[in-house]
Amino acid sequence: MNIEQNVRDVERCIAGACERAGRSPDEVTLIAVTKTIGIPAIEAAFNAGIRNFGENRIQEAQPKIEQLASLRPSLIWHMVGHLQTNKAKTAVDIFDIIHSVDSLRLAETLSQRSQSKLPVLIEVNVSGEATKSGFLLPEADEAVKRIGRLPNIEVEGLMTIAPWGSDAEEVRPIFRRLRQLGDALGLRHLSMGMTDDFEVAIEEGATLVRIGRAIFGERIPG
Repeated sequence: MNIEQNVRDVERCIAGACERAGRSPDEVTLIAVTKTIGIPAIEAAFNAGIRNFGENRIQEAQPKIEQLASLRPSLIWHMVGHLQTNKAKTAVDIFDIIHSVDSLRLAETLSQRSQSKLPVLIEVNVSGEATKSGFLLPEADEAVKRIGRLPNIEVEGLMTIAPWGSDAEEVRPIFRRLRQLGDALGLRHLSMGMTDDFEVAIEEGATLVRIGRAIFGERIPG
């Protein structure tokens, strides 16, 4: 596994998608998702130039973040998985940005726990799948406005997860609908696109892409 080569390959794909969309690669931030990934591989990705890392679970993320504390502030940590309300205090303490604010209750708790403006993204269940978290499209506009009025919360954008196993072209309309919502709300960030569909997501306006397998290989189950 050559992590540096994988990072270069992903960066080339990002540049190609940006060229097709008439965008600059500087508009897209690559987040290396490190679920089940150990410290040596994270350090290898950091040495290859990655500065943004994403974790899905508080209990797995916390020891890694503590072990890599010396790399901050250069290393930025993103919470990209479902966040339980009772884990909000820990999340505020260890993450730089939360991608997965999926309820008003969670947003209120984060606001109460944070001592300063916490950057967040509002998770939108664009596909309407019952198994996914997030606000449904008809709810999202009002949710963004209400959460944006909370103290200590800075709504920077929207996040969505495309249906699992779908062809990249099949999910293009989902990414497009999130972009349209983000444009309507005047938000600058769209967190959308993973290993199998990030190029289409970029073509549709993604500013943050969450890549795990294409950088680190197949994950260990768990």
